Amino acid sequence: MSFLCFFAIMLSGDNMRLDKYLKISRIIKRRTIANEVCDAKHVTINGKVARASYDVKVGDVIEIQFGEKLTKYEVLSVQEYATKESAASMFREIK
Repeated sequence: MSFLCFFAIMLSGDNMRLDKYLKISRIIKRRTIANEVCDAKHVTINGKVARASYDVKVGDVIEIQFGEKLTKYEVLSVQEYATKESAASMFREIK
């Protein structure tokens, strides 16, 4: 395997689109809903309004406004696939 191929594989596991991350981690049930929430500017990352195409990275703090309720999550890992059990380990809810 060439160095460039290895480097591309390493980079691909570190980032993920915000809408996809919200669905894979099961914070939001459907990706289309995650897109709509982002389009309505109810999602911020590290204090800035985030679009659905934002690349989520480990350490980011995601805030989502669900009506009157504001929830905060810290990204602990970014995985392409997650089971129901492992999805909960992808983030930590901040109170």
